[in-house]
Amino acid sequence: MKLIVGLGNPGSQFDKTKHNIGFEVIDELSERYGAPLNQSKFNGLFSIIHKNGQKFMLLKPLTYMNLSGECIRPIMDYYNIDVEDLLVIYDDLDLPVGKIRLRQKGSAGGHNGIKSTIAHIGTQSFNRIRIGIGRPENGMSVPDYVLSKFKKDEWPTLEIAIKHSADACEQWLEKPFLEVMNQFN
Repeated sequence: MKLIVGLGNPGSQFDKTKHNIGFEVIDELSERYGAPLNQSKFNGLFSIIHKNGQKFMLLKPLTYMNLSGECIRPIMDYYNIDVEDLLVIYDDLDLPVGKIRLRQKGSAGGHNGIKSTIAHIGTQSFNRIRIGIGRPENGMSVPDYVLSKFKKDEWPTLEIAIKHSADACEQWLEKPFLEVMNQFN
């Protein structure tokens, strides 16, 4: 089974914030497959989907961003999911708004959700989709920035990024991640 995880923070106060773009991709996939995230285990909401001989899980950790690994690791252990079958989607300050970048490994780059994931799964080598949120302007702190909502004029670009990220996830169900990287980067 493959595991697609979107990082974010639980609660309506975080809807449409920059840090929750991973949740937005999971919502897009959930809608595409008609598979609501109605199962709960290890402080995460998920759905298990069977399609075209494939079995995969969509997961939203409910641990808050900085503790994401506390949900991801137990899910991987419980369902016997290998790290090669993990894909994590999250926001990236170092990419322009709406730009997506796929990678197979790398450091946390200051992202606390990825730091937690790396600490709990014990490796930096896992598939990821980073979605650009840009950098704060006018002296705004990074924590305030990532918890702020996107500007209205950014949403058309973000909707495309969310759809492309979901497309990449779907391609990964059929093809090796390296091939998907070459297609989407």
